[in-house]
Amino acid sequence: MMVLGLDSAAGACSAALWRDGAVVARRLALMERGHAEALMPMAQAAMAEAGAGFAALDGIGVTVGPGAFTGLRIGLAAARGLALAADIPAVGITTFEALAAAVPEAERAGRTLLAAVDSKRADVYVQLFDARLAPLTEPAALPVAEVAALLPPGPLLTVGDGVALLAPVLAGRPVAAAGAPPYPDAAWVAVLAARRLAVGRPAAPPAPLYLRPPDAIRPVHGGRLRP
Repeated sequence: MMVLGLDSAAGACSAALWRDGAVVARRLALMERGHAEALMPMAQAAMAEAGAGFAALDGIGVTVGPGAFTGLRIGLAAARGLALAADIPAVGITTFEALAAAVPEAERAGRTLLAAVDSKRADVYVQLFDARLAPLTEPAALPVAEVAALLPPGPLLTVGDGVALLAPVLAGRPVAAAGAPPYPDAAWVAVLAARRLAVGRPAAPPAPLYLRPPDAIRPVHGGRLRP
């Protein structure tokens, strides 16, 4: 099996190719903007490094959010387009899942994993996982002060670029920072997508996980002065 992973959800952009049990090629760059110009060249470079063509892919994995609205649309459009052209499935992986999967198993042992993503607004996106990466809560967008009520007793391990925002509610708790990047990595998106494809094709194409409404709203009456 050969699966291409794509990520443009947050402060990085990446593409990675997983083939027969291992990531064989990867491209990643930190960036706050410019994902639209960077993502497909990264994908093409990863495929070329592995000596593979898009027609040989068995599936596409892509981060579906939460994250930046524009970045999510870029990744989803690329994944859907490639999947449609090659008649292969596209698999959606949440930003939380990609962040959590990158945390080494030894670090997770005996701890609850808190994945936190900076929403760039007044709230923070959060989800909790157990040491085996089973979700303990649903993905949520919460004010920082409300995150405390979500946290279980016991030691915590944190990952994600939203962790710094939670310093007030984590103070005094047994907390450790995970030895994993604070941004999603397409390598783990590809790994997780391959695992899901191994047990069956998804029933529907991936859809964005926004958790909060967009800042832009449709004008009343479509912007016309009268209905």
